[in-house]
Amino acid sequence: MQTLQNTHRPLQRTGGGQRGVTLIETCMVVAVVAILASTTAPRWQDLIDTRRLEGSASQLATDIQFSRSVAVARNQRVRLSLQTYADGSCYVVHTGNTGDCVCHGIGPAQCGAGAREIKTVTLPFSNHVVLQSNVASVLFDPNFGTTSPTATLGLLGTRGRIVHHVVNVMGRVRSCAAQGAVPGYRSC
Repeated sequence: MQTLQNTHRPLQRTGGGQRGVTLIETCMVVAVVAILASTTAPRWQDLIDTRRLEGSASQLATDIQFSRSVAVARNQRVRLSLQTYADGSCYVVHTGNTGDCVCHGIGPAQCGAGAREIKTVTLPFSNHVVLQSNVASVLFDPNFGTTSPTATLGLLGTRGRIVHHVVNVMGRVRSCAAQGAVPGYRSC
């Protein structure tokens, strides 16, 4: 009977062997990570700026409807006034005349002449969203829920993206984005 002999010999280490990674391997990994980070960072910033614009646009549309609802519920004229200050822009939902309430970007608006601030929203330039409008103020009538004057309110984001809110005489809002540049909004 023939016996099987083990023809495989165990591997023997020669020298001390390598432990860990070499400097060249580490440099290659760092280079690949740097390349990946540099290509994805602008996309992340663009996504963040788009979300800021969408959030501000959604809030403004809601606050326009809120202003109209408050006017009807309180049976009182309510105004949405838009302003620019040194570090950004803001809007104030208030009673009284156009210039009766002023926002400065810190805290609620300051009102005089018997006007009352209902809500103040600030948009600092650091958010990369700027409020634009063709009017300084929109008045909501409590009896009919109408607005005077009609208005186009715009929120300008980065890369020229803008969301328009068109307020008609009935106080309804139609929203659109210039050239369809903002997802979720139809083209203007």
